[in-house]
Amino acid sequence: MKATSVLISGASIAGPTLAYWLNARGFQVTIVEQAPSPREGGQAVDIRGTAREVVDRMGIAGEVRAAHTGAKGMLLVDGAGRERFRMGADLLGDSGGFIADIEILRGNLVRILHRATRESVEYMFDDSITALREEPDSVLVSFRREAPRRFDLVVGADGVHSNVRWLAFGEESTFVRDLGACVAVFRVPAVSNLGGWHRMYCVPGRGGARGRTAGVYPLLGRDEAIGMLFFPVPPGDSDRRNVVQQKNLVTQAFAGDGWEVPRLLEAMSDAPDFFFDRTCQVHMDGWSRGRVVLVGDAAYCGSPLGGNGSSMAMVGGYVLAGELAASGPDHGVAFARYEALMRNFVTQCQKFALSGVDFHLPKSRVRLWAISQMMRMLPYLPWRGAVVKGLQNTANAVALQDYPV
Repeated sequence: MKATSVLISGASIAGPTLAYWLNARGFQVTIVEQAPSPREGGQAVDIRGTAREVVDRMGIAGEVRAAHTGAKGMLLVDGAGRERFRMGADLLGDSGGFIADIEILRGNLVRILHRATRESVEYMFDDSITALREEPDSVLVSFRREAPRRFDLVVGADGVHSNVRWLAFGEESTFVRDLGACVAVFRVPAVSNLGGWHRMYCVPGRGGARGRTAGVYPLLGRDEAIGMLFFPVPPGDSDRRNVVQQKNLVTQAFAGDGWEVPRLLEAMSDAPDFFFDRTCQVHMDGWSRGRVVLVGDAAYCGSPLGGNGSSMAMVGGYVLAGELAASGPDHGVAFARYEALMRNFVTQCQKFALSGVDFHLPKSRVRLWAISQMMRMLPYLPWRGAVVKGLQNTANAVALQDYPV
């Protein structure tokens, strides 16, 4: 009996995770990725709750833990570098708070997933999908470089600006909700003795306008760190592919700020791995259409302001593969079950991410002070247990089924 052929667009986290589990269940899998090789760079991502179980079942837990960044927690400072408060990775127990107890650079996780799948999955790097034509028993896919091919199913795992979503579902603006902030991420020389702490410096806004945040994430044992800059979306349109324009926007937003900001801006000017985007969420009434389905950020991005994106991607890949295997030839049933199992988890993660807007872009000094006081007192407050439970419930809002292999 011919194996079901599946084309996955995107070789980041959701795509290779899905490919791993589909291949384990007898599917014929191809991944197409527009980058020429597995993508390097990116910020640290967290693996929480149910996603850890996915990592364990894939047999890559040892590699993932060995690549842990070693971050001890988050520390908020003022313009002179003085500490406002700190939150250790173990402050809120297993949930970890803003810093999970398993943090790994996105590029490292991508490499681990690629190694786990490259011998059994066909990879098509430096290519992308240009057209999809659904037929009664397959999808005819056109590519930028390769000749057209037919697949039984097509999966969009190609991020918040998903090309597959655009081709199969329509304009991005229909599904993407802007959260009003921009983010820039890039490698920098170690700017100070971070001591394993992710240091953040918040500049409050005035007159109801939102403020901004600069952060430096430590990479233990290395002479570099990761710079992160969050600021309100400036007026006017900007081209997300124009790197020079993006760097100018960042420089204008943080001009004159203290702490390590001048050195961050200087390092940004020639950073080879500069990433810039507007923070947003993806909300869709349904994640599938015909023989096309979405997974990860393409279907339910939560935004980098709140974390859990990698966890949703890995859990989503596991569930989708399991349901496709369990439903036999009826992909429609599998897609519906996948969404039913994942929807509450996604909703909770996206709701949690919204709180990150106020934290990273405080509107006033009073608001920043209130946030600092709340965080400083959190370990001693009687409702600390409720906060811990809420974070743990979010990270474990979906239970993994034991799908046959």
